[in-house]
Formats: sequence, C-alpha cells, structure tokens
Amino acid sequence: MTICLVLGGVKSGKSALAERMAIASKLNVTYIATATADDQAMQRRIRHHQQDRPAHWLTIEEPIHLAAYLQQHCIENQCVLVDCLTLWLTNLLMIDNDALLKTEIAALLAVLPDIKGELIFVSNETNMGIMPLGDLTRRYCDEIGLLHQAIARLSDTVVLTVAGLPHILKGTLDDRV
Repeated sequence: MTICLVLGGVKSGKSALAERMAIASKLNVTYIATATADDQAMQRRIRHHQQDRPAHWLTIEEPIHLAAYLQQHCIENQCVLVDCLTLWLTNLLMIDNDALLKTEIAALLAVLPDIKGELIFVSNETNMGIMPLGDLTRRYCDEIGLLHQAIARLSDTVVLTVAGLPHILKGTLDDRV
C-alpha cells in the first residue's frame, strides 16, 4: 500500500502529475471525481479533465462519501486517484451539516491505514496567502489545512506542484513520472 498527496495551486499541474503517476504505476486505475458541475465554467473544467485521462480508467463520481468508495476500490494491484480533496471538502461544507462533515473526514482518515494498492490524492494548497475574509472561507482554509496535515502524516509521498514542476516534500517519485 502506498499513499501519495499531490498539492498545488489552481492550474499548477497537480492533476497532470497525479495522472502520470497513476499511469506509471502500471496498475488498473480507478479515478474518483469529487467535482459537481454547478455552473458552465465547472462543466468545462470537468469535460477537460475527462478528455485528458485515459478512456479505459474506471471513473466514479462521488462528491460526499469518499471513504466508502476508497474501502471498496483500494485493493491489491489497483491504483485509485482521487481528484480532488478540495472540491470534496467544499461539497461537505456547502451542505452545512457539521455532523456529516466530521463523520466523513473521520471516516476518510480511519480508512487510510488499511487500504491496499496505491492511492493518489490531488488537492489545492490554498493556505499560502493572506487570511481570507468571510467565515466560510476561513473555515474552509482551516479545515483543508488540517486535512492536508492529517493525510500528509499518513502518506508515503507528498508533492507540492508549482508551475508544472513537482517539489517533493516527503518520500520519492517514480523515475517514470
């Protein structure tokens, strides 16, 4: 079992890097998409991601119950790519149900030590700027920062992607990436 967390800003190349990592694994790939197409711009982004990834990958769209799908699909000789934690957390926050938010985060963190195969998470690193205005934005930044820390502790590899270049924070990258 290996877990990798790929962080980066918007259009930093993090998804492309994660996809190259999944291909380099030489395993069957399950792609778990957490985005919801709530507006035309997001619909275009989703279409772009769909066109970029290999057609033979199994794609699952799951905006909320990520842990349950990881338990089901993180098996031996399988690579699971989750794109992305940013949108997953946003989806949970927008439901405005603290119990559900806490339950889903706890479930995700609880399932990680027992997964099999390879797991790659993609997430936006949003906490490198100024303190945001507004309660929801501050809460999001706090929650994603804590989630990144928890997943990084459990990960074998953590990569920060800037301008398409991977900066290894923990572990190593496969030479084929």
